[in-house]
Amino acid sequence: MTEQSDIAVPSPVRRKRTDEIVDAIKKTIMEHGLQPGDRLPQERELMEQYAASKGTIREALKSLEVQGLIRTRTGPGGGAFIDTMSENRAMSLLSNYLFNKTVTIADIYALRKVMEPLVAVSAIGNMDAKGYKRLNDIIAIYDHEPADDDERWAQRMAELDFHGVVAEYSDNALLAFTCRFLQRLLKDQTVARDIYVQPKPVLRAQGIEYQRKMIAAMQAGDREQVHKIMSDHMAYAERSMLDLQAELTGDFLHDPVARGSGERRKKVAR
Repeated sequence: MTEQSDIAVPSPVRRKRTDEIVDAIKKTIMEHGLQPGDRLPQERELMEQYAASKGTIREALKSLEVQGLIRTRTGPGGGAFIDTMSENRAMSLLSNYLFNKTVTIADIYALRKVMEPLVAVSAIGNMDAKGYKRLNDIIAIYDHEPADDDERWAQRMAELDFHGVVAEYSDNALLAFTCRFLQRLLKDQTVARDIYVQPKPVLRAQGIEYQRKMIAAMQAGDREQVHKIMSDHMAYAERSMLDLQAELTGDFLHDPVARGSGERRKKVAR
């Protein structure tokens, strides 16, 4: 038999006791079906349960609070209570993760082109008369030229809000969250904001036509048509955004979408 070579095997990294307790409390919350507003055991009980010091327990609770999973209250009747993280906070944390990473308009639309059609289809069975009215009311915000810069910005944001409303009616929470997060990235991304504030006419007729056709297809329960219309809509939106980005940066030679689109850009500028 060949002797094994002496290779040093690194020891597993020992986790902090605080992290172990955080995971244990999360597991308890899930196993016992604790709901927002339910109280966790008192500090002394947690110290005994996890054989940990007061400082370690407080550090674990602070970690859970920062994560948005609990809230603490002092005074009579105080303690640690199960909380629900808001979508806005979850998105802020995810945005922080992406803060130092390069995320382009093309990156965002690579996902939107796949997910927006899926979320629209998933919303068909849940969309009601109130929902359809909301969608048509939103279209009315940007179906005309803006009177000033403030209205122009409101119209740009409303274009994204249309898709946010569709996502609200999805029966897939993960898909809906992802779509709304991508919409938020477009609202917050510097280059997208630079595009949105440009004081120039924007041809919205095609996008509005897609949206109205999609509403009609949703009302008819035509899943295949809804998926196709939204796919075409997202592809059109991506081309428009990349053309406007190329025009803004002057990168006509390096942007594959902008190349050969001079005539279309001239029409947009008029």
